[in-house]
Amino acid sequence: MTDLFYLVTILPLAGFLINGLFGSRIKNEKLIGTISTLAVLIPFIIGVIQFTELLNLAPESRSILITYYEWITAGNFSVNVSYLIDPLSITMLLVVTGIGTLIHIYSIGYMHGDKAFAKFFAYMNLFIFAMLNLVLADNFLLIFLGWEGVGLCSYFLIGFWYEQKFTGDAAKKAFIVNRIGDFGFMIAMFFIFSNFNTLEVSKFIDGLAGYQIGDTLLLSIALLLLLGAAGKSAQIPLYVWLPDAMAGPTPVSALIHAATMVTAGVYLLARTSLLYAMSPLASQIVFAVGLLTAIFASTIALRQYDIKKVLAYSTVSQLGFMFIAIGIGAYWVAIFHLITHAFFKGLLFLGSGSVIHGMHHEQDIREMGGLKSKMKITYYTFLIGSLAIAGIPPLSGFFSKDLIVFDTYIAFGIPFVVLALAGAAMTSFYMFRLVSLTFYGKPRYDEKKIHPHESSSSMTIPLIILAVLSVIGGFIGLPGLYGFPNLLKDWLAPVFAKSIVVLETLHPHGEHSLTAELIIIAVSVLISVVAIILAVKRYSNKEKFEESAGFSKVLENKYYVDEAYDKVIVNPIEKTSEKFLWNIFDVKIIDGAVNGIARYVSNISFDWRRIQTGVIQDYAGISVAGIVLILLYLLIV
Repeated sequence: MTDLFYLVTILPLAGFLINGLFGSRIKNEKLIGTISTLAVLIPFIIGVIQFTELLNLAPESRSILITYYEWITAGNFSVNVSYLIDPLSITMLLVVTGIGTLIHIYSIGYMHGDKAFAKFFAYMNLFIFAMLNLVLADNFLLIFLGWEGVGLCSYFLIGFWYEQKFTGDAAKKAFIVNRIGDFGFMIAMFFIFSNFNTLEVSKFIDGLAGYQIGDTLLLSIALLLLLGAAGKSAQIPLYVWLPDAMAGPTPVSALIHAATMVTAGVYLLARTSLLYAMSPLASQIVFAVGLLTAIFASTIALRQYDIKKVLAYSTVSQLGFMFIAIGIGAYWVAIFHLITHAFFKGLLFLGSGSVIHGMHHEQDIREMGGLKSKMKITYYTFLIGSLAIAGIPPLSGFFSKDLIVFDTYIAFGIPFVVLALAGAAMTSFYMFRLVSLTFYGKPRYDEKKIHPHESSSSMTIPLIILAVLSVIGGFIGLPGLYGFPNLLKDWLAPVFAKSIVVLETLHPHGEHSLTAELIIIAVSVLISVVAIILAVKRYSNKEKFEESAGFSKVLENKYYVDEAYDKVIVNPIEKTSEKFLWNIFDVKIIDGAVNGIARYVSNISFDWRRIQTGVIQDYAGISVAGIVLILLYLLIV
């Protein structure tokens, strides 16, 4: 299948070009949606075939490098368009295209009737193309191309309904905040090339063997890559773009949160896991960032009323758990949680879109209630997704979340486990607060104006598939204590083998305590169940909502972080721009130089065009004068 592997990226690009150039002429929504969906589905099928081929190889041979052509050459700098096919890239490929296919199918129903239907699907295909380049690339520059590509597509899609000002503002916010992280990634590439003389990931990883553990250079590169990852994966302090990204159509939210953009940072850290294994301080910082983000975002989600913003802060929190796993060296567990999160968060976002669609674009859960009987498929699938993210066994989130909690105990002991469990408990509470206010109790909307209804089959079928995956998805990572092979850990083992060797050298693990693991699992499940019961009891029959006060108001206003950023960063930049950058530097210096050159050329041309008299004698005289001047010059010289 390697001979046809180029189709994995070519087809989404082709879908983008076809719908982008000819979509307005095609006009048939089903045809446009089919073209776009096939452009993602066929790469998924190719990925499945490639997965089976790798599976039949010995673990140490599950790495294939495909070089298509030489991209850039300048002196000793050379970059190829090369794809690395290994267990990690194939896993990401299957997640991106698998979940992406379901989101595309869902979008056919959700975007029905939109005047820019073809443009929407063109952007969606371009998003998939960029993300696939990111996860398959064998060099940092090609990864960065995909990295910037998903950032650009997020700008297009978050601001898709640009007629509304807040969508454009949200798109600009996402684009600008991500540039901060991208700057860190870019500087890291400069460091890598100047010290390792390569941008190929595999050669960079091999070159780490020449450095001591804890080397300052490795720490610098690791922290710069972390800055890039924090931007894309919405970690403190660069998380602020993600909640506002809900301004775009709901399928976009699902694509960003479940399958593509926000997983890019986790993938980058996992791909360079040996760097973090050799930089203990950097790993500790990754852990701290992840833990703080997980708890911080969970507290905000407790008091949000926009159905999509609750899920957005949930995503920020769950990404924090993935960073926790990276920070403690549980690299495969981070990817495991990335996969299960793609299942249940994709389900939850598409479920919220179904609710919004059925409620005539209402997003405030205070204006909902009683939807259980009116949207049964949406309700039951949303319930499954909520149970999965809450970590209730045997759903997928239970296995991945509890592995992170237990590995945190092994790495840092009880105090940090308590914090991780607190984050997990808040997850259960805010999710079932959301379920209760949306689906339970009496309707709080105007039943004369709003008539909730179940969504079309193009929307509900992806919900059902994702619900099934949310139920069974965790079994690919069953821990050894259940007596079953850990399929995902064994599959990813070759990718993280060198990193694990370094970690075991630094921190030899003692005998695994089965009793401790069972106790932590039992406590985790018990806390989640109690949180669910409390949330349902408190909110299932909620009819009146008092104005927030005290700390509740602080949470509802998201700790006023956006306001603080505006006051400390945004407003000073705007004022500086107005007084100096724009009025002086831009208008007078840059525009002055450009316009001054134009005026100079214009004035000269005005003078010189007087020579064009149209009189032959004048031209003859000028020619003779020119000849005379040339002869005089030659005589003098």
